[in-house]
Amino acid sequence: MLVTLKGLLEDAKNKKQAVGAFNGTTLEGIRAIIGAAEEFQRPVILQHAQSHDTIIDLNEIAPLMLHYARSASVPVAVHLDHGSTFKRCMEAIRAGFTSVMYDASAKPFEQNLMETAEIVKAAHSVGVSVEAELGHVANINEDPGEDNIYTDPALAEEFVKRTGVDCLAVAFGTVHGLYVKQPRLDLSIVTQISEKTGIPLVMHGGSGVSGDNYRRAIKEGICKINYYTYMNTAGGNAARSFVKQSGEHLAYDCLTLAATEAMKQDVMAAMRIFGMDE
Repeated sequence: MLVTLKGLLEDAKNKKQAVGAFNGTTLEGIRAIIGAAEEFQRPVILQHAQSHDTIIDLNEIAPLMLHYARSASVPVAVHLDHGSTFKRCMEAIRAGFTSVMYDASAKPFEQNLMETAEIVKAAHSVGVSVEAELGHVANINEDPGEDNIYTDPALAEEFVKRTGVDCLAVAFGTVHGLYVKQPRLDLSIVTQISEKTGIPLVMHGGSGVSGDNYRRAIKEGICKINYYTYMNTAGGNAARSFVKQSGEHLAYDCLTLAATEAMKQDVMAAMRIFGMDE
């Protein structure tokens, strides 16, 4: 069932839960994500990141994402992750996505605000939800503990009031990619931003965060958790094992089934935590 991001996250916020947002860059990934959500009977966010256009273009993957979302027995939002231009966000909306993220977090505050507000105005006019980012979620080669990349709660309050975004990705110590050590999270930032803005908050760089830190972050206001790297790695590891066990006669279709099942199990494990089940 295809739904809006805004509705999903408002429900999660009321329940003190988070909804997992998983990137489906392949048919196998999409089937794993939707399969996990249906088996676990949980809502889910199916994402395509603009950076993954090098793997498959948005306009190629969108029909698959929307087909599986509409056919699912659970609520599914279809979301553009890290859109970097107005044009790309509008392309996602025209393709049928129910939400877009516009990421201008690397730009000066006022420019980020004005450009985001423009996208919010266009998206909201057709019932599409908008996520933005304030602060900077580091990549693995950066130090996530630098003060200048944390989100400023006072600026977050102003940003939300002036843009009207539906949810906000905040920087509090997570990083994109595989962690080489446990992250140092400043959850007081999440608490302050949640109190000042009142909207659902988003965690980027969710792969590799401990279960305890997930739960603490959710209690403080995180309602959407982006999760891709570990899911993708689980599929890759399963494919490698399948190749080793297959000997000379390797069946590609069976390899994809093994990878799909491994990704599905990884997604389900994440969903248990995001739903505060354990």
